[in-house]
Amino acid sequence: MNTQFVFEGKQKTILLSAMLLGLACLGLTWVYDDEYHTRFWTNVLHNSVFFTGISAVALFLITAGITMYGGWATAFKRIWESYSLFMIVGMVLLGVIAIGNVGHFHHLYHWADSSAVEGDKILKGKSGFLNNTWYMLATFVFLGTWFLFAYKLRQLSVKEDAEGNYEAGDFTIHRTMRKYAAAFLPIFGFTSAAAIWLWVMSIDAHWFSTLFAWYCTASLVVSMVCVTILMLLYLKSIGYMTYITKEHFHDLGKYTFAFSVFWTYLWFSQFMLIWYANLGEETTYFKLRMTQYPVLYWGNFIMNFVLPFLILIRNDTKRKFGSIGFAASLVLFGHWWDFFQMIKPGAYKNMQEHVEHMAHQGGGHEAAQHGSEAAAGAGHAVAASHEVAHHAATFVEGFTIPGLLEMGTFVGFAALFVYVVFMNLAKASLLPKNDPYVQESLSHHVV
Repeated sequence: MNTQFVFEGKQKTILLSAMLLGLACLGLTWVYDDEYHTRFWTNVLHNSVFFTGISAVALFLITAGITMYGGWATAFKRIWESYSLFMIVGMVLLGVIAIGNVGHFHHLYHWADSSAVEGDKILKGKSGFLNNTWYMLATFVFLGTWFLFAYKLRQLSVKEDAEGNYEAGDFTIHRTMRKYAAAFLPIFGFTSAAAIWLWVMSIDAHWFSTLFAWYCTASLVVSMVCVTILMLLYLKSIGYMTYITKEHFHDLGKYTFAFSVFWTYLWFSQFMLIWYANLGEETTYFKLRMTQYPVLYWGNFIMNFVLPFLILIRNDTKRKFGSIGFAASLVLFGHWWDFFQMIKPGAYKNMQEHVEHMAHQGGGHEAAQHGSEAAAGAGHAVAASHEVAHHAATFVEGFTIPGLLEMGTFVGFAALFVYVVFMNLAKASLLPKNDPYVQESLSHHVV
């Protein structure tokens, strides 16, 4: 049984080539973008949040399993540990966005423009939370804290391999891990919600949802489980993890099915409660997406509920490698699409509003300087900005639906994620031989 993963040169070449493809797509996006590079920055934010979120929920499931005395996933927990260590890379990527807020390198967030906040009663009321200080805190302090827990638990897990001995009843290291896991869960519960509010929900700053953090977490949990299924299938195909059986895939399939249904429950509840209240500042979020981005909105529902529900409702589908691999690929792409539709429409609208805001500001200044002629010019600028806004209802490349550059960027970020995971997989045994629950996991059977 080969339990030592070797990160081969061929794998590195393929992944580095995919990363170069992603960089090339980002470069082309920058060159052919609008003057504020909205498409470029939204692509960076979208993929950074998505893969960093997968990393974070991997740590969440590790700590939840330790705290609940769960054992079935122990045989492949080294994969989840490797996912969790990607957070340090995610912190750098999201740190670029955070610094961009301060330097006004982008206009993803309407609240980051102090002059716009002054004239907006709602944004001014939220400015105690929607500000660069909190954004920096969520990006560097929250992610840094999560990474420290991930690093410490990984360190203890590897140490347990060398020193622990569950057969002799030595659970000292595992008890220490349980303390760290129990401490992490409430910290993550509070900070993850605040982080996702800032990174994603605050793009539509006038809108809010009390279910949003749950909704995003459910989406990320499904994504992480799907990545795990695909990773296990790949590792088995090249001779590793032969001890992972159909029984493990069956339970991962059940997780995918269950959390897809849970995601749909949140998807509908979030919409239904806001629609029933009929509050203008809240319904605008859904109206924008349903009327101007219908392919995004309904495609999200079909890919993340209808198709996985129909495919995974049968037990035997979860036990067939081809079927479970296809379902995992589909659902993973579907939830990447989900974050696309959370981010892109709001960011595009923010860019339009910024253009209009600048036109009004410029018009007022010029009118004071040059009288009616400049005022007329300002009127033309405002009219032009309204024309830009009108185009949101038509096809806009990279916003209406993901384009080829978005797909290429996704491939590049995915390759970066896998590269970091493979690097960490190679540093320890794939099988945590001294974990107290490893035998339970190896003999796992679904009744």
